[in-house]
Amino acid sequence: MKTLDITMIGISAALYALVGILTNMGLTAPVVGVVKFWPAVIVPGIFAVLFGPWVGGLGAAIGIFVSDMVQPGHGIALLSLTVGCTSNFAGFYIVGWISRLKIEWRKILLSLLVGSALLTVMIVYLYSIEMLTLDIVAMFLGVLFASDAIVVGFGLWKPEWKTYGLASVVGLLVGSAIIGFGLWAYSQVLTLPLTTGFSSNAPLYASFSWLVWTFATEIPFLVAIVPPVAKVCYRAFPFLTPPNKN
Repeated sequence: MKTLDITMIGISAALYALVGILTNMGLTAPVVGVVKFWPAVIVPGIFAVLFGPWVGGLGAAIGIFVSDMVQPGHGIALLSLTVGCTSNFAGFYIVGWISRLKIEWRKILLSLLVGSALLTVMIVYLYSIEMLTLDIVAMFLGVLFASDAIVVGFGLWKPEWKTYGLASVVGLLVGSAIIGFGLWAYSQVLTLPLTTGFSSNAPLYASFSWLVWTFATEIPFLVAIVPPVAKVCYRAFPFLTPPNKN
């Protein structure tokens, strides 16, 4: 690993923690709580695109740990290490990895279709068991399909960014799944930092709620903000531009 990469990991982690703390609005997943509204994902998203998977993944993992340990974080190191750090590392490693590949439109559209179908099924299931109200369902589905439209539209407008759209969807879906099922598994053994809801022995369907909330509230920031910011950085520092963005 280059000296530049190590430096960027430290900067990414510090910015991620700081932005996360400053933008914390006290909003958490409906009913099941714990997972916060987190626009700070744009920070590791940008670093993953500019410097690659290891910088994106490690910066995100360290940054989320710091923000979890500092108020208003939950302060539980084991929970952060097992769920927060692993989900952030995996998610943003994938973002940095896939965004640098050259992938055909057919595969991108197929992946978006499969991912959207899976999330739609989860949302409908949560509504059927009265975990979500109709207005929340409409909001989640609206965000999901709007994000798909942004990915496709931006990719058509700027073809060099079409793989980033897929990277953001796949990376965030993997990270959200680790959060959802990781919190469920943690609750079977230890207590989650909740005053209400499923603090212990959470039912399996709670994992779908955590997954859907994480994905639906974070994907708009990744697909709408990261590409234009990264493009400005490429213009300012051309040496950062990977081959598939030329």
